[in-house]
Parts: sequence; C-alpha cells; structure tokens
Amino acid sequence: MIDREAHESETIRLTINDVVQEFEIGGRAYQVSPYETLAETLRETLGLKGTKTGCNQGACGSCTVLMDGIPVLACMLLTIECDGKAITTIEGLQNQATGQLDEVQQAFVDHSAFQCGFCTPGLIMASKALLSINPSPTEAEIKEALSGHYCRCISHYHVVEALLSLAGKSGK
Repeated sequence: MIDREAHESETIRLTINDVVQEFEIGGRAYQVSPYETLAETLRETLGLKGTKTGCNQGACGSCTVLMDGIPVLACMLLTIECDGKAITTIEGLQNQATGQLDEVQQAFVDHSAFQCGFCTPGLIMASKALLSINPSPTEAEIKEALSGHYCRCISHYHVVEALLSLAGKSGK
C-alpha cells in the first residue's frame, strides 16, 4: 500500500529514456499529483505521446513501457510508484544520435506489423522486453508474451513474423 500522504511534499526521481527527471509531488501547477498515472506523466507532463492510453484499465496493452527492462502498463501505475526506476518509452528506442530505428521498430516496418499504429508502441515495447530475455523465442513464446495486447486493425501474424525474423526464423 502506498502512503500517498507521505509523498505530498517529496520529490521523486525517474530516469526516462536515459534522462533523469525530478518531480515534486503535490497538487499545484508543475507538480505531479500523488494520483497521477505514469501514462499521464509521460504524455502530459513530458510530452512523450508515443505511450498511448487505450482502455485505461490495463486490458489493451497500448500503454506498455519498460520499467527496469520489464514491460509494465503505464495506465495502471502511479508515477510515485516509479520513484528510482528507469523507464523506457517508444521514443527511447530510436538511436538519438543517428535517428536509426531500433531493430524491433525496423522489423515492424519491414513486416507491415501495424496499421493505424495506435497499439504499435505497446506491442513494440513488449516485443523488446521479450527479445532482451529470450533472443530466440518460438512462435508460441511470442504469442504468449503479446497475449495482453489488443489490436483491432491487424492480424497479429504480422507481429509474430516480425519477431521471428529477429530470432533468425521465418514465419509461417
């Protein structure tokens, strides 16, 4: 249980896409409310619009970001719960110096693993986490890792093909 009262006048620190961000906790302008979700902080406070809020109930996976390398649902976490953590968003995957896409992002492009793009950042972040712990996942492991993501536009077989290509395997 979080003691929200204890955070009323504290400062929290998060490393977001390799940049340290400090936030004062409170209800005034330029402060992070103790009730603000990580998704709200990323999108509204920091302008990182790649993290999407779809259902706002943790069911669709669109808001997936990495926290210390683990996929988490940003709509379900309070920002104050992330104190001291490293957060990676879709914006943090692209090489900032060269503009080159991360290999997972590029595989999604190469395999047309998106349509409207709304859920794509969440799928990419979950895929990145999977490949970091299992560089050669099977098709079944890919499907299991992405089972919490809901897309209305595409068939997930494009996503599976993209990830299998990175694992050195060909899709069906």
